[in-house]
Amino acid sequence: MPMFKAPFNGYSVKFSPFYESRLAVATAQNFGILGNGRIHVLELAPGAPGVTESVAYDTADAVYDVCWSESHDSVLVAAIGDGSVKIYDTALPPPSNPIRSFQEHAREVHSVDYNPTRRDSFLTSSWDDTVKLWAMDRPASIRTFKEHAYCVYQATWNPKHGDVFASASGDCTLRIWDVREPGSTMIIPAHDFELLSCDWNKYDDCILATSSVDKTIKVWDVRSYRVPLAVLNGHGYAVKKVKFSPHRRSLIASCSYDMTVCLWDYMVEDALVGRYDHHTEFAVGIDMSVLVEGLMASTGWDELVYVWQQGMDPRAS
Repeated sequence: MPMFKAPFNGYSVKFSPFYESRLAVATAQNFGILGNGRIHVLELAPGAPGVTESVAYDTADAVYDVCWSESHDSVLVAAIGDGSVKIYDTALPPPSNPIRSFQEHAREVHSVDYNPTRRDSFLTSSWDDTVKLWAMDRPASIRTFKEHAYCVYQATWNPKHGDVFASASGDCTLRIWDVREPGSTMIIPAHDFELLSCDWNKYDDCILATSSVDKTIKVWDVRSYRVPLAVLNGHGYAVKKVKFSPHRRSLIASCSYDMTVCLWDYMVEDALVGRYDHHTEFAVGIDMSVLVEGLMASTGWDELVYVWQQGMDPRAS
């Protein structure tokens, strides 16, 4: 299956919501500790095992996350280690990019997520303990959400309610927010150790998954969150990213510092339904295509990006 070797360590990979063959990758030099970053826009060649790079953008600091616009097929947003948020338009020549740069976060921007329903705004989360709400046509952020007591590793929109999002923090809590309300509407003490990511179920807007340094994934129902719906054990180290399938209600993908990518069905007893060990360093980025059922991508600190179909060996040609 297709594979791409980047010059820097991979941090995040995202499929385009408009083109089934296109994906973006966020990378960072020296494991994101010190140095530059680069964003790669890749194209899957039809019927061929390779991946071609259509364009790349260099940054002065690490790139920790990237997301595609839901309203413009050529636009992507990047979360940068220097606290900036940069907007790129792949339809323009590289010297014209970035087309916009916002500098408000006081520390590294760790995640970015575009609103899938309103399609006019996006969220960023940062190591400065805040989440910010942005719009493409505004010169500054619309609002800052500051309740977490430690780094906010991820903020992600609800798939059906354009005003609702969740945030996962190193303070061990998952918080639910409504941008129309003055503060968070729900605080879930989800794990005893740092939360590293969260994601909403695409078929049930009351269900979320969280992943943690404690090596587990937990599934929550916000209507009754005292006890998780499921606790998924199987990773050997911290679970860096968790992602619900856009095609199957109960399917979850995860990647971990144990260098594996796992697939889970949280509604069955033997929840672990697939394990991939193709990475040789920390696996830290994962995505599932909205346009092609079963198509997955992962990236890691081994500088590799893999794209494969569920059930196949990512290393097979």
